[in-house]
Amino acid sequence: MQIRFDVPADPAYPGRVAAALSGAQLRKYRFVGAALVAVGAAGFVAARTLDWGASLAPLWVTMVLGGLLAMLYWPWLRFRARRRSGGYAVEGGYEITDENIMMRSGLESGGIAWDGVTRVEDTADFWIVYVGAMPATVIPRCLMSAQDAETLRAFMAARGLLAAR
Repeated sequence: MQIRFDVPADPAYPGRVAAALSGAQLRKYRFVGAALVAVGAAGFVAARTLDWGASLAPLWVTMVLGGLLAMLYWPWLRFRARRRSGGYAVEGGYEITDENIMMRSGLESGGIAWDGVTRVEDTADFWIVYVGAMPATVIPRCLMSAQDAETLRAFMAARGLLAAR
């Protein structure tokens, strides 16, 4: 397998990459926040209706507010990542083979060996490549030909990195 494609110097592209990578890492805050809101609201309602723990009302309100802030943390960081990364738009490219993923961005280049990849997550525009528990890079499906995307999908599924559709 040998897949090559270029990445144009689009000012919106680095923001989309940053949002995809931060979304992969920060999704847990949405679930933790929802749990805090649910527990805080249930505790507050129980304290009011059962007439016990009126002194704990500030705790329940704090849990609800903390949960709301945790749920808003993820979109706020995605917004910041998109806004701040617009200046990083440079031409680049990818070369993907059976052995590794080579990326080029401006004058810099780097690669990831497939042996080090632990899993690949499928999102709307990208495949997020994980090395260990951390997302390491993205592969932009939207910039690949349909045939190359299907070839790469089959390769990753055969290696057990991507769940088959």
